[in-house]
Amino acid sequence: MPRVLSLLLLLPPLALAAALPAVAASVSAAQAEAKEAARGGNCTPTKVEVLRYAVGRQSETVFKVNCSEDKEAFVLVQCRSRTCTLLR
Repeated sequence: MPRVLSLLLLLPPLALAAALPAVAASVSAAQAEAKEAARGGNCTPTKVEVLRYAVGRQSETVFKVNCSEDKEAFVLVQCRSRTCTLLR
């Protein structure tokens, strides 16, 4: 019986580990869309960072996109699915 219990305790971490590549793929796919949204805001994108990622039925990612025009200039881009909008 302890063997079955230990197997049951391993299931949630294994399920999470299996889902992580899909999450990473969706975030990296949205980076290209975030760069496009930044270009629409007169920002030539350089570095893209994930500020917030919310998982769920309405998953959402907020990116900070640094601009090449000024060392301290950046824009925030919100992506839901692969639809991205410029926040600031």
